[in-house]
Amino acid sequence: MSRSGSDVRYYWCLRHSRVETDANACAAMHRLGPYATAAEAERALERVAERNAEWDAEDARWAGDDN
Repeated sequence: MSRSGSDVRYYWCLRHSRVETDANACAAMHRLGPYATAAEAERALERVAERNAEWDAEDARWAGDDN
């Protein structure tokens, strides 16, 4: 992600369950991101769940448990 001086980065704060920016972001250990838009940050947990499901299915296929 390239940034110019005026670009805003968005994060999903796991501690406060809200979108934050560089100006008000919690410590890195409490956030997901950065994201290009607030809407993407709002979807962060949904995206994590989707990826985990994909990876779990891939692990099951790799292990031969693809029932």
